[in-house]
Amino acid sequence: MPAMRTIRDIQYLLYPADEESNTVVAKFLQSSIINSIAYHDETELHNILNDLIIKGVNSKDVVILKPFLGRFYQMCPGSPNMICCRYRVINTCFNCLYNCSYCYMHVYLNSYGIIQFTNTDRLFAELSDFIKSCVPSMVYRIGTGEFTDSLMFDEITGLGSDLIQFFSKYKNIFFELKTKSSNVYHLLDIPSKGNAVIAWSLNTPHNITNYEHDTALLEERINAAVKAIDAGYYVAFHFDPIILYQGWDDDYCNVIKLLQKNIDPDKVVWISMGGFRYHLHFREILRDKFPKEMMTVYEMFPGIDGKYRYFKPLRIQIYNFMYQKLHEIFKKSYIYLCMETDYMWKEIVGKDFNSSEELELDFANHLSYYFVQKNPILY
Repeated sequence: MPAMRTIRDIQYLLYPADEESNTVVAKFLQSSIINSIAYHDETELHNILNDLIIKGVNSKDVVILKPFLGRFYQMCPGSPNMICCRYRVINTCFNCLYNCSYCYMHVYLNSYGIIQFTNTDRLFAELSDFIKSCVPSMVYRIGTGEFTDSLMFDEITGLGSDLIQFFSKYKNIFFELKTKSSNVYHLLDIPSKGNAVIAWSLNTPHNITNYEHDTALLEERINAAVKAIDAGYYVAFHFDPIILYQGWDDDYCNVIKLLQKNIDPDKVVWISMGGFRYHLHFREILRDKFPKEMMTVYEMFPGIDGKYRYFKPLRIQIYNFMYQKLHEIFKKSYIYLCMETDYMWKEIVGKDFNSSEELELDFANHLSYYFVQKNPILY
């Protein structure tokens, strides 16, 4: 399998000509990217991008630095009619260095290039406003891996370190960096980690090889998690999406055994599970981009949120299998379903949630009981 992609594989950096002194821009200009091109306005940027497309430069070989005009901080939109955990999302970048076949960004973010935001001072202003509105008795989960990989460029941007230290003094906030990389070395010596969580999306070697192109190997991710724990971090794992094939159960069981062998269960704060799912038009996009993919050969059925999923009895089988094996090892971890129905929650976990707010409160109470340090929360 090819090695994990890094910033050294990026061919072109496009940056605003009037922002060379911007901290993020300056760091990228000092990176290993050879071809740096300044642009003066959106029209010029558009023309440069068109030239790169004509030259046949791959979208994932281009980084575009620009300010973000939207909200840096927001609630995860979840999925209609599903029980969701009300995770808080920080937007730092759009698009990803890696090339996972199943990624929903093939539908939502069909723009050219990887866009890294430069006006991160406004991000911290938005987060300060959020802190002021927090309920001290409530535990919040916030993370950056919704529209990108949290750690793919983090040794350059330094955002991970800045955010970890920003949140470190708030004992009721768990800040998560979610990745498919092994890129943690620059974070190990941070003195104030607070309740920072470094999380890995995990899959079987079969699925990583076939569908998670340019990412770290399974063993590399788990070795990075061990280093994170040794450095004083909490960790988390996300089995999402679970993708079926002949022998999937034995392979996922082996992944869990690998975790059991290497990971201190007391340091695992949460684990998510989610079956492969997609919107109506995604299959055509997927087969166009990855004609050899076999994910969609299973019969899928539309759910109440409009996404296609494995048949309900099959999902019950998948989740029961995974939950029982994970819960046996990670007894303190909050093991949860991503984007699933209240029926599925009751069937798998035995909890009857009538709303996403009820799940959020149950999740918060669990973290408070097992992981929050019993000292005053500072505001």
